[in-house]
Amino acid sequence: MEELFAQSIKDLSGIYHFSEDELKILEDADKAADELSESEFEHYIKREVNPDHAKVLAKYKIIGASVDKKYGGRGANPLVSVLIKERLGQLGMGLSSFVNVQMFLGEMMIQRWGTEQQKDKYLRPAVKGEKILAYGLTEPEAGSDPASMQTTYEKKNGKYILNGSKYLITNGSIADNLIIFARSKENKDEKSAFIVNSKSQGFSISMKMEEKIGLFTSDTAMPQLDDVEVGEEDLFGGIGNGMHIAYSGLMNGRTGVASASIGVIEACLNAVLERAKERIQHGKEIGKHQLIQNHIAEIRQNLEMARWPVYFAAIRKAEYEKDPNNKELISELDLRISLAKKIASRLAFESADRAVQVFGGFGYSILSPAGRLFCDSRVARIYEGTDEIQTLKIAEGVLGKDFRAFR
Repeated sequence: MEELFAQSIKDLSGIYHFSEDELKILEDADKAADELSESEFEHYIKREVNPDHAKVLAKYKIIGASVDKKYGGRGANPLVSVLIKERLGQLGMGLSSFVNVQMFLGEMMIQRWGTEQQKDKYLRPAVKGEKILAYGLTEPEAGSDPASMQTTYEKKNGKYILNGSKYLITNGSIADNLIIFARSKENKDEKSAFIVNSKSQGFSISMKMEEKIGLFTSDTAMPQLDDVEVGEEDLFGGIGNGMHIAYSGLMNGRTGVASASIGVIEACLNAVLERAKERIQHGKEIGKHQLIQNHIAEIRQNLEMARWPVYFAAIRKAEYEKDPNNKELISELDLRISLAKKIASRLAFESADRAVQVFGGFGYSILSPAGRLFCDSRVARIYEGTDEIQTLKIAEGVLGKDFRAFR
């Protein structure tokens, strides 16, 4: 098992007892990461989506690991799920973005909010890797303020008719089904969610977001909905519950980004340790130069600072899942997740920046692990809630809702 990942499990074993089933899930996540490593590199260099994600993750039964066993998953709790994302995050944020949307924003949302019919139709195949899921919340003019979405729905002849555009949607052009959020055409304050089949008439991809800074192995697209019909059976979570569903999804997504950020820091540390011992300058290994040692020490320090806010948030999330109507616990968890996401994502980008510095000129190339991690990690401070939004949420969590800085 990868050394730093094994160390995380060992460290957590002091406060949490992992069952044999949970350890097997983590071993499988490690094997999946090992198998995907080469193809992830090859597709990254070619700047193309890695088609092996779903296939390999399904092979090791990781793609649906967090889903309840009765729906074909493995019942991994939030802490185990965080560790899965940590290990996969060592391969960069491209794979992690796919997994975050498929598992945290797709499968887990359908498990919580979907009808039994929807779970049979969409969740079970997704757990097997047979259906790819996407989460359509963001729009060109509705990023940090999802409540300002412009995609609309209206009911005609027993069907919901959806019109609008979604933006920067992970898995957007490869998804079989998308959870699409929209507002009522008659009442803009009424938001609802729908499960949309990407083969539906009127559904198209207006643009693939290929000119990204990083995330080359992850699909990012702009879906377009022109009079897309959705049946009553695919209304998701009930009329008017859209924003409640969306915000619960964002808590899942932010936890996933924070978890993957730990993996990025671990990958940075592995990369600089190897470089520091092999690269010779001024007659000795660069690891013997004190300023290089400073970068390495800071990355190791970043790893320690990032781990525990994420792990603690996951432990609290497990408590929340047993008592999802506990408003006090929800407020605390919201704060904990914002802290974890902001701390881990910022430290991941800082660590990648330091890794580039240790690598020198080669670090400025995506042929180097440092270059790839640098390009990928920047987005962690933006998607699923920017640094600025997390800062405001943290302040609100400390001061109270009367001091909320945004609506």
